[in-house]
Amino acid sequence: MAAYHDSDGAEQVPAQDAPPPPAELVALARAYGVDVRYPGPGGQAVGARTLVAVLGAMGVAAGSPQEVGEALERHRAEQRERLLPPCVVVRQGRRTALDVPADARLRVELEDGGSWELPRGHSHWVPGDLPLGRHVLTAECGDRTARAALVVAPERLPQLPGRSWGFLAQLYSVLSERSWGMGDLGDLVELARWAGAGLGAGFVQINPLHQALPGAPSDPSPYRPSSRRFADPVHLRIEAVPEYAYLTGAGREQAEELTRCAARLRDEVLVHDALIDRDAVWQLKREALELLHEVPRGPGRQAEYDAYRLREGEWLYRHALWNALAEEHGTDWHHWPKGLRHPDGPQIEHAAKELEERAEFHRWLAWQVDQQLAHAQRAAREAGMPVGLIHDLAVGVHPDGADAWALQDVLAGGISVGAPPDAFNAHGQDWGLPPWRPDALAEAGYAPYAELLRATARHAGALRIDHVMGLFRLWWVPQGHPPTEGAYVRYDAEAMLGVLALEAHRAGTAVIGEDLGTVEPGVREELASRGVLGTSVLWFERDWRGDGAILGPDRWRPGCLATLTTHDLPSTAARLSGEHVELRHRLGLLARPLGEEQGQAAAELADWRAELGRLGLLAEGEPLTMPVLYRFLRATPAELVGVWLPDLVGDPRPQNLPGTWDQYPNWRLPVADGSGDPVTLERLATAPAAGLLARLLAPRSSAGSAPRHVLPSRPTDPDERAPVSGG
Repeated sequence: MAAYHDSDGAEQVPAQDAPPPPAELVALARAYGVDVRYPGPGGQAVGARTLVAVLGAMGVAAGSPQEVGEALERHRAEQRERLLPPCVVVRQGRRTALDVPADARLRVELEDGGSWELPRGHSHWVPGDLPLGRHVLTAECGDRTARAALVVAPERLPQLPGRSWGFLAQLYSVLSERSWGMGDLGDLVELARWAGAGLGAGFVQINPLHQALPGAPSDPSPYRPSSRRFADPVHLRIEAVPEYAYLTGAGREQAEELTRCAARLRDEVLVHDALIDRDAVWQLKREALELLHEVPRGPGRQAEYDAYRLREGEWLYRHALWNALAEEHGTDWHHWPKGLRHPDGPQIEHAAKELEERAEFHRWLAWQVDQQLAHAQRAAREAGMPVGLIHDLAVGVHPDGADAWALQDVLAGGISVGAPPDAFNAHGQDWGLPPWRPDALAEAGYAPYAELLRATARHAGALRIDHVMGLFRLWWVPQGHPPTEGAYVRYDAEAMLGVLALEAHRAGTAVIGEDLGTVEPGVREELASRGVLGTSVLWFERDWRGDGAILGPDRWRPGCLATLTTHDLPSTAARLSGEHVELRHRLGLLARPLGEEQGQAAAELADWRAELGRLGLLAEGEPLTMPVLYRFLRATPAELVGVWLPDLVGDPRPQNLPGTWDQYPNWRLPVADGSGDPVTLERLATAPAAGLLARLLAPRSSAGSAPRHVLPSRPTDPDERAPVSGG
């Protein structure tokens, strides 16, 4: 979701030219964690209109001086009278002070059923030796009693077992000869087994598999889902559903006909150059899954399903009910009958009974996806991967979808997440995603956030968090406002990181933060201190606060995933050939004349040739190729090195081109070779670049990884000098 550059010191562009807001409105905004200025020359002031709208999204009326004064006094009174904060998040091993009256009596009810009495004194502390977990803190003072969630988190998140390399893949784009028109979880199993057992890769990072908003045409972006809590059944491998083997009679004949239709759909993409049609794929798979749902389950399968339903509880109930209601009333819950617009609405119970059959089908679908996700992670680990799958958590959800309906009490209505204007995008960005309300999230004990993390990490070796800076602050854009008229809203980063640390600890997953773009000073340092890895893209690792020079490998941070590109950036082939500039020119996306942009791109490559030559990685006159660039990444101390899967065959096309909607086929392209011909997973497995990179990135001795900060020697194998990916 970020603009891909490190712009800590970038000059900001003025956007809000309104008169400064009144002092009381400023005080009220600050009381609710709203920044009244954002970085820029002298600091850019947020306009009063924006502050009123942002406060309104938190349930605070501030449309007049009288309302502002009353709200400010009410907030101050609540703070004075409150015995405990709504939620307390502490780190195990640290004694944490509590601001409560000296004569208060404190008790901790542990999640395992035990309890602790905290000693009284002139001050109160949460002891550092409380067990990890989600507990309940009770305070009694006179005739007042208060209860608050108490989260005890580990100091640091789980760490990786060691350095490794792996593939970065958009799963839908990786079609095998068995796919139904788009890559699926069966293909993921094959990809992981090949990469792990065949190449020695340590991980496969994939795009978010969150459930998309239903209906046609659907939004193909995996970063604007209906639900982040549940994965999309469109990713299912139909033949891998156990009940498929027990189809008989007409059901078997119908399934075989659907398989033939799926083969034609696959051929349209792989042979006839069609785009991936997610809606057509889902239409076929849904028909097949309706058949499979009718197959009786044996007692063992039924017991597994019952256990899944029990584990998922209310979250699954609401998710399945939303999907059933969406079939009946359309996908935008804002236009449903009024009694259904809230999960606790007066007509919900009646609707749930009426739609139980359809809701049951959607519960069963969620179970099938959960089972295949678990199988994929097991397959990756059994193939020798120390990490396995790295799942991606999008920054938000579609405002009309299942999560926005189920979690509307803790999401900000009428607000969209985005990015402020800066020197790289004077108009700012609006991503169309409602943010968490920090006040409501705290009142809920961060339980919705914890549940989301728990579900996403369940079948992962590591978790990638999109726009990880959102754990600290998010740019809120009120509905009807341009992105230039937004404001940063603060979150309790200690609490957000603490909940993340606890859930990652329980799942045994490492965490990678996507920290590209504008990053507030101190954020990367805080993330690193807690054990969250960052993301470093080769082209952007420069001394932006100094002379802009390329950072040598010894200046890279160790705690990162190092890559040549991402899903939002040009492929390596396009960057080395300059084709990425020509593509943006054809689509009218360049801010400067074509010649200037091409000159800058050429100068950047010249800088890299000079740097690689200085390091002894590139001889004079030798072409700049993908393997040369990976030798540089191998020389950095990065914990993980990610290989963009389409780079193996020189695919010049980006999977997503920010700034476009219908001008470019975002999120709908299969992996293709340098000529644009689609490449199956089976063909990818025979690509010469795969073995080349496996040898290049493998540990250099049986004793472990190569010493950090030591440059690998230039290869003697002539195949390693071949221009595999352009140049």
